[in-house]
Amino acid sequence: MKNPIANLDDFAALDPFFEIIVQGLEGFVEPGHFFDLMAEDVVTEYVITVPGYPARVDGRQALAELYRPYGNAIHLDRCFDLSVYHDPNRGVAVLEYASEGHTVDGNRPYANRFISVITVRDREIAHWRDYLNPVAVFNALGWPDD
Repeated sequence: MKNPIANLDDFAALDPFFEIIVQGLEGFVEPGHFFDLMAEDVVTEYVITVPGYPARVDGRQALAELYRPYGNAIHLDRCFDLSVYHDPNRGVAVLEYASEGHTVDGNRPYANRFISVITVRDREIAHWRDYLNPVAVFNALGWPDD
């Protein structure tokens, strides 16, 4: 039995992301909320990301806490353009998708594209490698100071 993730309402700004991931992994993992898809010891790596964001997160609870404040900065309006590639022999799924939303402070547009390489073990996500366009994040939230 997994430890529950508290206050799932805190993650409402990410609902379109959660929904597209669940859709992309349908039949490959046990059904449930995004965090239910994760093994307790899931390893998440952000290969292409933004400064100040961790390159690696260990564990399902730590991932939830990383995502919990997301809605303070960006609200996703939709995720779309999903392409799914499964290799059931290796337990790997590659998801390509896009997101659109807006910043909470200033209501500036946000749009990004992602590639997520997901390894499944025992019908749970055991490892996640994520790639995104950091320029899209900077364009929405502002560029870091030199």
